[in-house]
Amino acid sequence: MTERVFQLIGSCNNFPWGKKGSDSLAARLCAKFDKQFSAKNDEPYSELWFGDYPDYPARVLSTRELLSDVLDKNKEVLLGKKVIEEELLYSDGKQKGQHLPYLPKILSIDKALPLQIHPDKYLAEKLHKQDPDSFPDANHKPEIAIALTQFEVFAGFKPACEIKALFTSIPALRKFVPENPPEKWDDNILRQITLSLLSASPETVKSVESDLQSFPSDKLAKNQAYIQDLLPRLQKQYSSTDPGTLVALLTMNFMTLLPGEALYIPADGIHAYLSGDIVECMARSNNVVNAGFCGPSERHDLKLFTESLTFREQNAMDLYLPYEEINDKKTRVYNPPIREFRVLRTQLKGAGQQKERLEKNDGPAVFIVTSGQGKLKADGKEFGLEEGSIFFVAPGVEVEFEAAGSAAGEDEVAFEAFTIAV
Repeated sequence: MTERVFQLIGSCNNFPWGKKGSDSLAARLCAKFDKQFSAKNDEPYSELWFGDYPDYPARVLSTRELLSDVLDKNKEVLLGKKVIEEELLYSDGKQKGQHLPYLPKILSIDKALPLQIHPDKYLAEKLHKQDPDSFPDANHKPEIAIALTQFEVFAGFKPACEIKALFTSIPALRKFVPENPPEKWDDNILRQITLSLLSASPETVKSVESDLQSFPSDKLAKNQAYIQDLLPRLQKQYSSTDPGTLVALLTMNFMTLLPGEALYIPADGIHAYLSGDIVECMARSNNVVNAGFCGPSERHDLKLFTESLTFREQNAMDLYLPYEEINDKKTRVYNPPIREFRVLRTQLKGAGQQKERLEKNDGPAVFIVTSGQGKLKADGKEFGLEEGSIFFVAPGVEVEFEAAGSAAGEDEVAFEAFTIAV
């Protein structure tokens, strides 16, 4: 008989932007149950993956069998009809229903991730055929990020009027503006400016950044004051010649999210995460196009990058992903405008909020405990839970979380878990 609820261990990676050693939440959560993993204090640990994507796959705790192999042998029970009957194809020729349709992660960010976008489905198929080594699948990659700590991020383009004000009022930036631009800047102007910034020589970038730092701060709009505050920090992380710094500071929204707040990034949306711990989930893909905050050899074709971008201007508030609170506000539901997944954050805190029951899902679910201890009741069984516990839950299985003990205060969290479900 196929087990419908079982514990997993994830895989941790070492990208240089991650927090080091035990400062990394990703590393701490990974080490809780994977006895073959231990964090070294002088090494970065950036991401904990706990899906079935092959790059950093999850495994069954008790057997260390790949989650993907278990799902492949028991598709009808573990993936369910809703997922199996999806018709979109992956690059290996299998239907989407052969896999989890999402890829969940914990990120621990110490410095800026590469300035990047993810191809939409049309472009992903094209790039995968042309260069399968660089683009390993043919799927799109819209994603959400939910803050566990204070989370700093560059995301989306500022309103065009704000970008225009910067590039016309700061003399060092005027060289990047095309000749005879229209009165109202449009997508084409923003595309040309972005390409010009990314194509600038190291000497030009360094000179412009120096001029930007010395520009009179009282002549910057109040909502742009962060530009001069963040510039030295980004230069320290990636030198004073990385063009990503200019694109991020001058054309993109800078946001600081508090724990529990969330952000939605569409597949073709420009972004660069800057600092913090987050839960991240995306459609099942690992395609990325980088253009800054990385070494020159890691940058992709700049024309490809700028032509792939969607230049939708947004203010920061447009980028937040709203949530719905259910069950006496014990659970928040983050529902992005895609069909692959939704995320539920369950917090049990204070007296009288020690249990939470989540209804059965039509598709597979995976959850991770990010703080506290407790119990899981599911499929007629009971499991112990603690920080770092990761479980797979098959379709049609109801879940009940129970916190171990009461929180000290009414607002203190005794238990927190994030569930990714179809």
